[in-house]
Amino acid sequence: MRVNVVGAGPSGLYLAILLKKLDPAHEITVVERNAPDATFGWGVVFSEETLGALRDADYATYVEITDSFARWTSIDIHYLGTVLRSSGHTFSAIKRTHLLDILQRRARSLGVELKFGVEVAAAEPADLIVAADGSNSTLRRAGEFGTTVEPQGCKYVWFGTDLVFDAFTFIFKETEHGLFQVHAYPFDEHTSTFIVETRARTWRRAGLDRMSEEESIAFCQQLFADELGGHRLMSNKSIWLDFPLVRNSSWHDGNVVLIGDSAHTAHFSIGSGTKLAMEDAIALANSFVRHPASLEAALTDYELERQPVVERFQQAAGDSAAYFGRVASYTHFAPIQFAANLLTRSGRISHANLTQRDPHLIRVLDAWFAASATGAEPARGAVAPPPMFAPKRFGGLTVRNRVVREGGDLLAAARSGAGLVLSGFVAVSEDGRTSPACPVLDDSWAPVVDKVHDAGAVVGVRLSHAGRRGAVRESGVDVPLRDGWPLVSASPLRYAPFGAVPREMTDADMARVRDDFVAAATRAAAAGFDAVSLDLADGYLLASFLSPLSNRRDDEYGADPLRFPLSVVDAVRAVWPADRLLVVRLTVLDWARGGRTIEDGIEHARALAEHGVDLVHIRAGHTTAGSRPEYRRGYLTTLSDRVRNEAGVATLVGGYLTTADEVNTIVAAGRADLCVFEPPPSPLDVSGSDGAFS
Repeated sequence: MRVNVVGAGPSGLYLAILLKKLDPAHEITVVERNAPDATFGWGVVFSEETLGALRDADYATYVEITDSFARWTSIDIHYLGTVLRSSGHTFSAIKRTHLLDILQRRARSLGVELKFGVEVAAAEPADLIVAADGSNSTLRRAGEFGTTVEPQGCKYVWFGTDLVFDAFTFIFKETEHGLFQVHAYPFDEHTSTFIVETRARTWRRAGLDRMSEEESIAFCQQLFADELGGHRLMSNKSIWLDFPLVRNSSWHDGNVVLIGDSAHTAHFSIGSGTKLAMEDAIALANSFVRHPASLEAALTDYELERQPVVERFQQAAGDSAAYFGRVASYTHFAPIQFAANLLTRSGRISHANLTQRDPHLIRVLDAWFAASATGAEPARGAVAPPPMFAPKRFGGLTVRNRVVREGGDLLAAARSGAGLVLSGFVAVSEDGRTSPACPVLDDSWAPVVDKVHDAGAVVGVRLSHAGRRGAVRESGVDVPLRDGWPLVSASPLRYAPFGAVPREMTDADMARVRDDFVAAATRAAAAGFDAVSLDLADGYLLASFLSPLSNRRDDEYGADPLRFPLSVVDAVRAVWPADRLLVVRLTVLDWARGGRTIEDGIEHARALAEHGVDLVHIRAGHTTAGSRPEYRRGYLTTLSDRVRNEAGVATLVGGYLTTADEVNTIVAAGRADLCVFEPPPSPLDVSGSDGAFS
């Protein structure tokens, strides 16, 4: 097979090595526009998992690469004048030019032809053409790959320094312009990588958009003079950049295949670019082992294996990049919680992972969390409980732990140990029901509330009005009844394609519904409920005012979407006991074109907090039947994180949280105050009961 590889980066060289090993008869040429020793960036980081794959793929290069490594096991976090160290993390790094030299020599020794200083507008004819020419790939632009490229994260600049760090180092420095942060790590005995990052707004305020390369180096060197300790920053065409997020719906077009950054990129903050590129090379070479007789089958096999893996890394990298874009919202955290939030930012490290890696850090974190929750320092030598078991105080009300169970049998939920149990949908009026079987608040609830209290839990009721999602069958999703009841909503827009069209609410309708919520809250207080949750989510009546997808009014209730929902909140707050919990269940993101953004949701949450709401229950999607929530484990956690720390209000979050580790991680890192815990049912539980009040 004749193979032309365009691009002599790690992915292209490594693939050439592996294909030549697979069959020495392959004619393989690698073409590169730059000189052999030209490179951008400084050091390359590898994980232990990747090293295992490199060892199995080509032991000769594995030995030489690992013999050249700088290794360390700690992460240092410089924050608020303190340095916190977390140990137990395994990192290995190598100078990028040295890595390329190792791969070049190995390729030549196997008979691969290397051509440098050659501009490539189009690859020469071959059986297989490999586009390994980076994120700005020329070959990719000439093909049909379904490519998207968009900026991700903050502005950043990639320096080197002659200061050799002994840990992966994060530095956070507040300035008059805004927050700057550094990602730094050693890669040989003389040099470290030193990446400076900041939001575009801060970058412009500091005048960096108008500075030359030399002026930019001088600015950063002065800004981080204390951390550099007299050492210098070094440039390698170090200019401020936007990170390009590259995605391709297809990774091959005919006999042209994408590999490494031409196929995908992952934000540098999780250090996976070269790792992913060399793993691509291994996967592509192995696909020819499995399909030696069919080029199309081999390339398809390569895509099917690698695309899901890369997508998971891109998701984690995107979460990490977004974290650094909003890290200024965490600068009110205590140092130990800031460290926990940073270390768990991408979802790849959890409270349990950190317990294994750095048990001392977790003991300090858990003790701090317990002390902040109770106001009392733990006894000397005592081990604090995990964060999910710490109480949470809301004024005069204390929830015994951070676990919430929602819907189903309230008494069973309380007996399971949950701190707060919440009812399912309870209508404030007969015409506010979802279906004929939907419960309303009556005298039958008081005995259940008493039993829940006896079990030690705080209990709340979710008060709602279905609005345009009312009068539907119990079976199916939003299937209308043949003989339903009249519906009302913010605007006369049906919810589901075959749903009834509601009537646009008048001032009289709003006054009646507001009175219904007040009356229901009054009954809830009399029944002994500790919390009332007002439903401004999932496309129900109050939520319909908040989104442009369901509110098309041209009056004051269209101009100010919060006007009517806030009037309900204010009216309920006026009658709800001050020592009990007022919760709002809020859709903070519509996940539909033209709908609310998370920024809108944060503003709504901030307004609710200003009107006396104690806790915001985070929801997303379902504003319209056509919304497309991005369902995955913990899919609401980032939204909760942003609302809690940008709007300054306590949050409750669910989103398929099925393990205690997820709850511990979320609450310890300050991403939510309470979590809806949804453990899978026990195989021994065969009752199938949903309880009396669902």
